[in-house]
Amino acid sequence: MKTSISISIFLILSLQSLQAQLSIAKPFGSHMVLQRNKPLPVWGWATKNENIEVKFNQYTLQTKSDANGKWHVQFPAMKEGGPFQLEVKSNKEILQLEDVMLGEVWLCSGQSNMEFNMRDAFHYNTASATVKQYDIRQFLVPSEVGLQPKDSIAGGDWVLASNETLGNYTAVGYSFAKELASQLHVTVGLIKDAWGGSQIEGWISKDAMMDSEELKPYANSFPENWDQADAQLLKKLQKKLSTKNNQLPNTDLNYLLSNDSTAFDGWLAYAPPSQWDWQGIWAFRGAGFFERTLTVDMIEVSKPSTLSLGDNDGAFQLYINGKLIKEGQGKNSRLFQLPANTWKQGRNILLIHQDKQVDPAWFGNGFSGEANTLFLKFDGYAQSLSGNGWKMVPDFKSPWNYIHAQNNAGAIIYNAMIHPIIPFAIQGVLWYQGESNAERAYQYRKSFPLLIESWRKEWKDDFPFYFVQLASYGKFPNSNQGSEWAELREAQSLTLSLAKTGMAVTTDIGNPENVHPRNKEDVGKRLAANALANTYHMPITIFCGPTYRSVVFKQTIAEISFDHVGLGWFVKDQYGYIKGFEIAGADKKFYYAQAKIEGDKIIVWNDKVIEPKSVRYGWTDSPVDANLFNQEGFPAAPFRTDQWKGITEGKKFE
Repeated sequence: MKTSISISIFLILSLQSLQAQLSIAKPFGSHMVLQRNKPLPVWGWATKNENIEVKFNQYTLQTKSDANGKWHVQFPAMKEGGPFQLEVKSNKEILQLEDVMLGEVWLCSGQSNMEFNMRDAFHYNTASATVKQYDIRQFLVPSEVGLQPKDSIAGGDWVLASNETLGNYTAVGYSFAKELASQLHVTVGLIKDAWGGSQIEGWISKDAMMDSEELKPYANSFPENWDQADAQLLKKLQKKLSTKNNQLPNTDLNYLLSNDSTAFDGWLAYAPPSQWDWQGIWAFRGAGFFERTLTVDMIEVSKPSTLSLGDNDGAFQLYINGKLIKEGQGKNSRLFQLPANTWKQGRNILLIHQDKQVDPAWFGNGFSGEANTLFLKFDGYAQSLSGNGWKMVPDFKSPWNYIHAQNNAGAIIYNAMIHPIIPFAIQGVLWYQGESNAERAYQYRKSFPLLIESWRKEWKDDFPFYFVQLASYGKFPNSNQGSEWAELREAQSLTLSLAKTGMAVTTDIGNPENVHPRNKEDVGKRLAANALANTYHMPITIFCGPTYRSVVFKQTIAEISFDHVGLGWFVKDQYGYIKGFEIAGADKKFYYAQAKIEGDKIIVWNDKVIEPKSVRYGWTDSPVDANLFNQEGFPAAPFRTDQWKGITEGKKFE
């Protein structure tokens, strides 16, 4: 008994000793960049009610930790310079941070296109060759979530850009920083605080949502713990899967093998290769079913075939027309050599039961690998099995769980990745996000300004906020079909009504086949043009492309006026044809339009539209044909002149 008591006392004293250690908050650390010309808050933790002394540059500040052990000081604004040492001293301990610079600090946030690493960008090799010319440093905020605001982040260090480290830098941020460093001749610090696939609601605090008429209904149902959050996710998934009679699909194996075509009603559409996370079954980790119907010609039935299903290595069972054909586990078993007469003439049902992927485990369920690894081949002809045509459904009868990731609930990224670094002094924010909010684009008109205004309020700083408009990606619907991505771009453009904001248009440097275009250098340069002109007041007259101002309808034509035309128009077409315009009358039926330049205006018409009422430009997912630029080389931003109801109105975050 005495031994147990002694061990307990030792553990308590050891814990108290650990808790008493002097510490400084991240992202403070050696090699950091502190914002010049702004007051500099510095904070950390120590034993409660302990005297703390903080020295930096020529200043020495004294304070005392509070009842919770937190201490805080604020240095006055200082001009650029360094390297300096920052020292924190308590009664018993001293912390010393070395090689601290005063310069420009920018927070780089959003989803995967901001997270996108330099090593994968087109300009990586050229940037590596000149990396020693600039003093650029980056702090990486670890990806975490939390249902409650956290006081600290898990870790992270400031890393100087070099040939060895440049590959891990945010590609957009580095291109931006290089422009600033070359023009301002100061050290530039980047705080890389982004998470691929994240929705904007995850970056907004619950308190900010409570003050928003748009998001308050969600905030009122905010989960108190992860069990509640998981239950909300499950409820949304079950709602998606429910059939007309509000019942979940029957996933009994014997029923699914019956070849009844109705067995797959209620399943969700799936387009491999992709994780389930990005196809409508978020954060689910467990087994599931895939189904695809294939048509086989009579001449092919008597031939052997090759079936390839990507690289997933989870345990699987493969059924064709109700018969077990193969089972196993491992990536090497995803290429199947099938004998003649495996298939029947006409309609065939391919059914797969698959467990979650083992390596990498984060992938979960779905088909990984490249699109060309999904096919059915007879002789030399291969039928692609990538893209649309599949269905998927979870197997709730097998063990499963939800991982706690970026989109399980609102505010959870803010709590763990933004709140802990407030009020670290920054010059401003660079933001590249919106792809994951495209289906709720109309609501983005409220949620995006809310994020900007709430961050400024929480930092107590009306800092500049520059963002990237979505690049071209996906299909080419016209205005009669509607475009979620076009509506999201419009929501981004409308956010320019906020003070100290700027937008980089990137429709000309996207990739319709890849949501992650590799040209990040021009993205960073266009953001830097905004900052150099509007934040640093450099002599730059034109820092963006032409933006729609107004329209006048005159009989059969529309006369469009623009801002930021600069030195004049430039049409990127060898024949000089302007592309990307549509025009409609009162019937709201759009036609592709002709257009011509008259001074600083664009004249638009189509002979089928006698009395035009609306003009749209670049109004599609991938407006790669939109070819209007100003002479300074900036593309015109997509726009519409009407306010007709779009396809995303009424869709809410829940």
